[in-house]
Amino acid sequence: MIIIGEKINGSIPVVAEAIAKRDSDFIKARAKLQADSGATYIDCCASVPEAEEVETLKWMIDCIQEVTDLPISIDSPSPDVLAQAYKFCKKPGIFNSVSGEGHKIDTIFPIMAEPGNEGWQVIALLSDNTGIPKCAADRLKVFDKIMAKAKEYGIAPNRIHIDPLVEMLCTSEDGIATNIETITSVREQYPSIHITAAISNISFNLPVRKLINYGFLVLAMNAGLDSGIMDPTNKDMLGLVYATEALLGLDDYCMEYIGAYREGLIGTAKKK
Repeated sequence: MIIIGEKINGSIPVVAEAIAKRDSDFIKARAKLQADSGATYIDCCASVPEAEEVETLKWMIDCIQEVTDLPISIDSPSPDVLAQAYKFCKKPGIFNSVSGEGHKIDTIFPIMAEPGNEGWQVIALLSDNTGIPKCAADRLKVFDKIMAKAKEYGIAPNRIHIDPLVEMLCTSEDGIATNIETITSVREQYPSIHITAAISNISFNLPVRKLINYGFLVLAMNAGLDSGIMDPTNKDMLGLVYATEALLGLDDYCMEYIGAYREGLIGTAKKK
């Protein structure tokens, strides 16, 4: 499973404080911790006013790249910011994100189609100018439009991470069914596409959030989720990823599961 580390995000108060103070040691420590814990990508979100965003992202990206070679997921709601910030990355990463809203796709997909940018991937949200569709059928209509644009620009499905948009369970009782139906349909139509989600969104405003997160993760992976925006330093969550992949037959002879344990990524360290 592709793990997009979520811990460098300006919407987190301690990260926002570090960004404001330009505390490079804090950002570097969070990047290295996630890299050492098994992340595949490091998400980088400034959460500052757009006028300050490109400069702030450059500083953050430079900090991250000083301590890890992992590719970066550049996280901004502005396609114009993404179009500038990706140039600061030493290797191809992920544009996070586009959607059916506004000119996002027509800004980012042409960049991905440029020679030399073939390694870049993108997270595509299933929302449009009307907002987040309430039912799976309408989200799949947005998905169809996104894939039509991908075909137009020559973007292969395996470069796209579809985000069905996870909503709070406590305010959307049909949300789980909608997400699972959407994930299942997307996976059936495009076996090589990636499907991602911000796992912890499901449990906002609920007690013992981790139980809801863990349950949703297993259901989503069973439906076809193969990418997740999550905390890789959470050994229980990461262990659940490896265990679920093994149970779904995605890990031959449980070699990845065993390897993760031996590397100390999951489970409790053995006493010497």
